[in-house]
Amino acid sequence: MSAALRLPPRQMSVAEFLDWAASPAGGDVAWQLRDGEPEAMTPASETHGCLQAELAYLLADHLSRTGRPCRVVIAPGVIPRLRSERNILVPDLGVTCAPPSPGTALPEPLVLIEVLSPSNEAATRANVWAYASIPTVAEIVVVSSTAVAAEVTRRRPDGTWPETAEMVGAGGALRIEAIGFEAPLVAAYRTTALAGPDQPAS
Repeated sequence: MSAALRLPPRQMSVAEFLDWAASPAGGDVAWQLRDGEPEAMTPASETHGCLQAELAYLLADHLSRTGRPCRVVIAPGVIPRLRSERNILVPDLGVTCAPPSPGTALPEPLVLIEVLSPSNEAATRANVWAYASIPTVAEIVVVSSTAVAAEVTRRRPDGTWPETAEMVGAGGALRIEAIGFEAPLVAAYRTTALAGPDQPAS
C-alpha cells in the first residue's frame, strides 16, 4: 500500500499521530508530523546513512571519554515550541543531557543535527527554523551529503540566534561548543564516497 493511502483522513495532534504511527495503519514507513499532517520519510542514501552513523559514533565516543552525562540519539522525535500540539519532527541526530526517558520525544534536546540532501533540502531548512524555537537547543548542525561541508548555527548567550550560520569546509573543524566537541569535519565522511585519498582510515 502506498504512503498516501495510509494517511489518516484528517489532521492529527501529536498524541493522535503517535498512536496512529505505532498502529498497523502506519505501516512500515518512518513518519514525522508537520503542522498536523503525517509526512513519510524516504529511505536515506548510503552517503546520508554513513554520515549519520559516523557522526553518532564520534559524538558518543567524545561524550564517553569526557564523562559528560549526555547521550546521542539517532532519529529522535523532537517537538518544536511553535504549534507544539501539531508537530513532532525527526532530525538525523539529537544530543540531550536530560535523564533517560521512556517517552517518544527527546527530552530537552541540546544539539540537533541534520544531513542535508538535494531531495530533502526544503524540509530540512523548514525543520531548522522549527528547531530554533525549542528553548533548550543551543546548536543546530547541518551536514552536506554532496560535499565535505557543514553549517553550524549557535545560539548566542542572550538567547537569540545569528542571522547566518558558521560555515565549515573540508579543511575545517566541526565544533559543537555545547558539549565541548571538536573534530576535523572530514572525519565524519570517513566511510563515504566523498572521503579523499589522503584521509586517514580512522
